[in-house]
Amino acid sequence: MLLTHIRPQKWMLVAGGLLGFVGGMAGLAEPLVAKTVIEAFGSGGSLAGPIVLLTVLVLCGAAISAAGSYVLERTAESIVLSARLGLVGRMLRLRVHDVDRLKPGDLLSRVTADTTLLRAVCTSGVTNGITAVFMLIGCVALMAAMDPVLLGVTLGVLTLIAAIGLFVFPRIGRATAQAQMALGEMGAGLDRALQAFRTVKASGAEARETEAVRVAAREAWRRGVTAARWSAIAGTSTWLGVQLAFLAVLGVGGIRVANGSLEISALIAFLLYLFYLTGPISMLVEGVTQLQTGLAAVTRLREIEDLETEPLDEPVAEKESTPAALSLRDVHFHYGEDRSPALHGVSFEVPAGGMTALVGPSGAGKSTIFALLERFYEPASGSILIDGRDLTELPLPELRAAIGYVEQDAPVLAGSLRENLVFGAPGATDAEIAEVLRRTQLTDLVERLPEGLETAVGHRGQMLSGGERQRVAIARALLRRPRVLLLDEATSQLDAVNEMRLREVIDEVAGETTVLVIAHRLSTVTGADRIVVLEAGRVRAIGTHAELVSGDALYRELATTQFAADSEIMTSVEG
Repeated sequence: MLLTHIRPQKWMLVAGGLLGFVGGMAGLAEPLVAKTVIEAFGSGGSLAGPIVLLTVLVLCGAAISAAGSYVLERTAESIVLSARLGLVGRMLRLRVHDVDRLKPGDLLSRVTADTTLLRAVCTSGVTNGITAVFMLIGCVALMAAMDPVLLGVTLGVLTLIAAIGLFVFPRIGRATAQAQMALGEMGAGLDRALQAFRTVKASGAEARETEAVRVAAREAWRRGVTAARWSAIAGTSTWLGVQLAFLAVLGVGGIRVANGSLEISALIAFLLYLFYLTGPISMLVEGVTQLQTGLAAVTRLREIEDLETEPLDEPVAEKESTPAALSLRDVHFHYGEDRSPALHGVSFEVPAGGMTALVGPSGAGKSTIFALLERFYEPASGSILIDGRDLTELPLPELRAAIGYVEQDAPVLAGSLRENLVFGAPGATDAEIAEVLRRTQLTDLVERLPEGLETAVGHRGQMLSGGERQRVAIARALLRRPRVLLLDEATSQLDAVNEMRLREVIDEVAGETTVLVIAHRLSTVTGADRIVVLEAGRVRAIGTHAELVSGDALYRELATTQFAADSEIMTSVEG
């Protein structure tokens, strides 16, 4: 996955790496020039030329290194952008069942925190690491040409430090991966509290929710401290290795200078190279450290990359406008191997046009049928057909363009009222919007709002009442001019007057499309053309309201209990 994001920027990475390498090579030449300065000073020769050359090398090396650093940082930002765009595009195309088991806060953490770590991988982790290797090779080659004995002393000390690094680096990667997981848990906990913000406050649960997030934050801190500890050990080992090498070279070199087998200028130049070696070694250690850190993030990103996605939306050339017939044939489904089946051989027909209602106790499988119709999930066995074609044979964009879906909680998105209405039909005209507002009894709402359709409705539609949010969701679905309209508890948050008006709307819509309604309030569906009674994932009975009241005990019980309760409410109101 990392190579997927790096490949489009490979030449920019190469350019930045080369600039950094050239800048480093300019630094490598400085000890040699310094050696000539010392020799010229000892022989009484002119110092102007060597000093000017040394100054030019320093300035040019700094300028080239700065340019290389900028190119690398810019390229790293481009790689992060590419990763984020790809990840967001992929997340919104994930299968519903995968998103249901994942935590939104953790997904957000992967898009933000984990992708940010790719920057370090691309700069310190990859390019700087490669540059450091080349600089090390060049530096060691010059040191070998200058004095192989002193080089052997240096490498002997540094080899011991390298062995320590091999022990430390994997632990940095593991600690970082655990820290990122804890960070995702913290985001998930905070997202949970914010999504139910009013419930948290109404329940007096602020302290408990805060503590839950703090526990995850402390765990992220502990893992981060562990990674920092190992990183500090790696960095200190590098510094210690160079210092020990310096002392060893100084001791051995001093003895050789004393017996005349080594010139003092050569020893000074070698020591300068040894100090210069600190930079590439530090870069290499940092590179390996960042690579371990980045690979931990890449692993979390790959988990999303490995999930199955739905195909990209494709424009539907010619959308049919006639009502569609539906057919479920021996449909079985369960949400997981460890859960009991939600549907057991469900079969029924929905003729084109008119209204069909699904009723039954909670957990009977009503919403599951809607999820299968939208292909949020796939049946374990059996088939679902629309106009005689299996749903699996239809491209998803075509299928979903034919269906208008109003969820039970009627979600409204942050933004203006207009943006919410045209969310599923961005090409809707003002006349079409005005007509759907009239049909869903929203005209008065628009007139009351300070900016009309352009008024912001707040996060999750908090500026609207529950009934208004439900009618907005219905209006949004109607603007799509669907062939099948799925209404999941469409009247659950409406008062009696608005419920009656919406029933009139549904009756009107049923004349031009196929309406499939889930209802616990049977008053909504007494006039349905057919009612399917579900119980424990099975079809119990099918018929009209009158037929079911006389022929099915469960439906009769539901109807009797509910209408008796409604009658008591009306009596108390009148009283």
